[in-house]
Amino acid sequence: MEITAAMVKQLRESTGVGMMDCKKALAETNGDMEAAVDWLRTRGLAKAAKKADRVAAEGLVGVATAGTKAAVVEVNSETDFVARNEQFQNIVGSVAKLALDADGDVVKLGEMPFPGTGHSVSAELTEAIAKIGENMNLRRTKTVSVSDGVVESYIHNAVKSGMGKIGILVALESTGDKAAALSALGKQLAMHIAAAQPQAISPDELDQDVVARERAIILEQVKESGKPAEIADKMVEGRMRKYFEEVTLLSQVFVIDGETKVADAIKNAEKDVGAPIKLTQFVRYALGEGIEKVETDFAAEVAATAGVK
Repeated sequence: MEITAAMVKQLRESTGVGMMDCKKALAETNGDMEAAVDWLRTRGLAKAAKKADRVAAEGLVGVATAGTKAAVVEVNSETDFVARNEQFQNIVGSVAKLALDADGDVVKLGEMPFPGTGHSVSAELTEAIAKIGENMNLRRTKTVSVSDGVVESYIHNAVKSGMGKIGILVALESTGDKAAALSALGKQLAMHIAAAQPQAISPDELDQDVVARERAIILEQVKESGKPAEIADKMVEGRMRKYFEEVTLLSQVFVIDGETKVADAIKNAEKDVGAPIKLTQFVRYALGEGIEKVETDFAAEVAATAGVK
């Protein structure tokens, strides 16, 4: 029987078990949903499933580099306490190295063999959930590479080498023979990206829906000012230019010196590198960004449990 994505999704939603394990359970039981649930339970995955509805927004971002290629991953846990757990850190470090061959495909990464275990990355996380007692999730991954040049990585708020709260990758293409100078520039750009949070390299790479929404907001603000149409149009364009300068990397002021535009800083570095430099790609992963965290009142929870109003 063909195991469809919809079947895997249904089993995952009903059990909370990881996608790869759900797919395997359905394959082993010929697509029988109830039998698949039993299959998961008999293999000790039910304990992990009970924790799967908890929000995992903490954890670690890990990076790994190999020559002119680098990868970044985000592995989530429920609490920051687990992020300081040596077993969890070892998992993140190993997953980051594996991600170099996953080409940014998180499903592929989850299916890859975890070193020294005989099972997959997803299965290793499932075992860690049962052992550590918290929900965990392999959330996302990205790889960056260049043909000539360097890919530099940077971890902000590092808890261990190669992992922390914010992970940056920067790809610089150049045929220059001064690799040390190019690497130094890449590291500075990575630190800038961590601090300035650009959304794209240039305006052309921005999400055009976001740009349109920003323009619409500015247009409404200008209309309320009551300015004549020709002046209003100039005001809109002026504010959009300012918006692009704030959110696109090449137009931002370089935080390293607080004066130079990033584009000019790269141009200036070409003399030291000995050839033109092109910033082709960057990745910025901030731990937990975009995950809706449920705020709880611990005192209220205790009072409710005790029956106190």
